[in-house]
Amino acid sequence: MPNKVLLINPSYSASYGGSKVSIVNPVAPTLGLATIAATALQRGHEVEMLDMSWRPYNFELVRDHVLKSKPDIVGITATTPLMNQLRDMSVLIKDISKDIIVVGGGAHPSALPEETLHESMLDAVFVGEADYSFADICDGKDFSKIEGLVYRGKSGEIFSTGLRTPIENLDDLPMPAWHLYNIKDYYRMSRLLARRLPIVMTEFSRGCVYKCDFCASKITLALGYRKKSPKRCAEEVKHMYSLGFREFWLTDDIFTSDQKWAKKVCDAITETDVYMTWTCTNGIRVESADDDLFKSLRKSGCYRVAFGFESGNDAVLKSFGKGGRATIKQAKKAVELARKSGIETIGYFLVGLSADTEESMNDTVEFARKLPLDMMKSGVAIAFPGTKMFNNYVDKGLIRSFDWDEYMIFSDKDLFSHEKLSFKTIQGYMTKFFRRCILFNPRFILRRLIRGIKTGEFFWDVYYAIKFYTLPATASLITSEYYSREKWPTYDFSKKPPKPAKYQTVRKTNIKAEDKPEIRV
Repeated sequence: MPNKVLLINPSYSASYGGSKVSIVNPVAPTLGLATIAATALQRGHEVEMLDMSWRPYNFELVRDHVLKSKPDIVGITATTPLMNQLRDMSVLIKDISKDIIVVGGGAHPSALPEETLHESMLDAVFVGEADYSFADICDGKDFSKIEGLVYRGKSGEIFSTGLRTPIENLDDLPMPAWHLYNIKDYYRMSRLLARRLPIVMTEFSRGCVYKCDFCASKITLALGYRKKSPKRCAEEVKHMYSLGFREFWLTDDIFTSDQKWAKKVCDAITETDVYMTWTCTNGIRVESADDDLFKSLRKSGCYRVAFGFESGNDAVLKSFGKGGRATIKQAKKAVELARKSGIETIGYFLVGLSADTEESMNDTVEFARKLPLDMMKSGVAIAFPGTKMFNNYVDKGLIRSFDWDEYMIFSDKDLFSHEKLSFKTIQGYMTKFFRRCILFNPRFILRRLIRGIKTGEFFWDVYYAIKFYTLPATASLITSEYYSREKWPTYDFSKKPPKPAKYQTVRKTNIKAEDKPEIRV
């Protein structure tokens, strides 16, 4: 018998607070929920989506949706900054009806599955990919028979079914259920980030083969690299366009690392009869920069690439796992090649990395200041659950807070004790970054001016510049109005520190360009 399903994406308002970064708050349909919705729909279930990403958290809104839709199953996704919203909603929904199955997934529950169950009223947590595991729950399959699940038994005890084997052929997945989102909600995106509205997120590959100590992607997507066929990628672009979206963000971790395949994907997109602008928003590796590849990207509609530079010090890059060919010298070359091809560039930087010193953070500031970037972001390197950095700090007793509300992306809270630096010093360098690289950087301001005139977005730049100058670099947490915080189950991390998260490893998948996938919508 088909079940009625409600999927919920929490609010991003608190995690972006009132800091400068709030002007680039991402507003786009959540890909993870769209993919698990697709497999549930494929099996005949009824699915509804509640996306609160673009508005403040409102438990009354959640309650009204649950009372109106009367779901059999509610799925909630959460990163660490959104975890307390997940806890609150789990209590609220169980107060409405104990019979509603409430499950959680995403980065935080995958990293801390047992702890997530202890801190919430969830019935089960998905670890890693949940495309088929969620569909199994919708089918009414016994929890003990579903791979990749940590669940609560009838007596309250917690069980694990182990890790689920990662999906090897991504072409087998149905098309993400983007149609469940109200497209009108996604005209709210900042024009600093998007050129053509509305936007949507998609993936052409999953996974990463690198082990950067501040990144937890392998917890949700496995260690390894799987790719969709170029034909499937092109079909997804056409499908997004048919739904009314005009720009997409590619969330792949290492899209350009297989240059031959990436070029074939670009060629397949170019050959479609639609035109969508798009960006490599999640960042590409600097050593994958290639003149011919950038030309292919530009021809297919890609107008911007992001680079995860993180540090301006080669020793620090090597220390956290990004070293090798990802050097400062190569980073400069990558930016030059992208700009030569007519592609805009964004740089992502972090201060307070595990091996950082005042000298290395200053190197990062000066490196960023000199790079001819069109946009740049910097933040404190937070030890999020699921990362090697978090595990190391837990082992050494350096974590100062397990209040997930404080793990906002640009936090001004002293969440951990750095082994070499005070938090005040780290925060000082983040402020220095904003001042040296953006506020008082004549070359950056001139580049933005020239870009604005060329693209016709000058007045948008002025508008956001005013907001940027008037907002603080960081802001204290804006606490959400929760349904019933006093009802939240609690977990004593001091007595039982979290264990390192487990993840799967997959072999590299070779997809032939001539393969013709059967697209299921």
